[in-house]
Amino acid sequence: MKRILSFLPSTLVAIAILILVSCNTNQTGSSSKGQFWERELGAVQNTALNPSDAQKELNLKVDLIPEGKYGRRLFREMTPQYITIHSTQNPTGDAYAHAKALNRGALRGGVCGYLCWHFTVQGDTVIQHIPTNERGEHADFDGPGNRYSIGIEMCEHQGNDQLATMERTAKLAATLMYHHKIPVENVRAHYHWPREGYNPPNKDCPHFLLENGQPGTTWRWFVGRIQRHYQRLAAYDEALQEQRMKEEEAKRRKQMVQRFWNVLTDFVGLG
Repeated sequence: MKRILSFLPSTLVAIAILILVSCNTNQTGSSSKGQFWERELGAVQNTALNPSDAQKELNLKVDLIPEGKYGRRLFREMTPQYITIHSTQNPTGDAYAHAKALNRGALRGGVCGYLCWHFTVQGDTVIQHIPTNERGEHADFDGPGNRYSIGIEMCEHQGNDQLATMERTAKLAATLMYHHKIPVENVRAHYHWPREGYNPPNKDCPHFLLENGQPGTTWRWFVGRIQRHYQRLAAYDEALQEQRMKEEEAKRRKQMVQRFWNVLTDFVGLG
């Protein structure tokens, strides 16, 4: 019996170690997709980025739905407060095909009778379909997802580079955050906006960034990458502001020296 009792503590320690290792393995596995993509893409640079240069990197093409037609047949002004991320779940349509469909009113639905969103992204380009100050039809009918969010669709057609599409989408979302002063917590998956009358009401979208149809570790990784791209733009503003403060301080010192010199020369009669 004594031998058995002396053996128990070491056995319990071994079991505890196995449990901890098992927990850590499961934890890593749950976020392995995001970790793999992070390695493939590489870390986001931590240097400041001029917002104008960031805009150029997007390779943005503007192909707006005709004003007054289809998804824009009703003018509904919007002050964007959110960004909603979608995936097309369309294996045959690239960004240009979606632009063409929107421009001829081929996609029916929504409150106004036609679907529309703001941007479609594929591996090498971004196409804009409606202005960011106009409401789209892409999320939740007459809910806040449509009334207050900029809709971004990520392409999934065959031959498209999914990693490049996600990265370009992250950069686009960061740029929109910067220009519209949208906080990162307001970047939402389509899942976030329930659709009345649907079962389930919360759509599994963008499906490749969700776990079991819901936002999890992969979604948090993606939003974190958006935030890191945004921080580069914010850092540029901070550096610019610091440079202006230094220039203003140098100007004030120069003026002080000049005033002191004027007083001194007047005092000694050199003026």
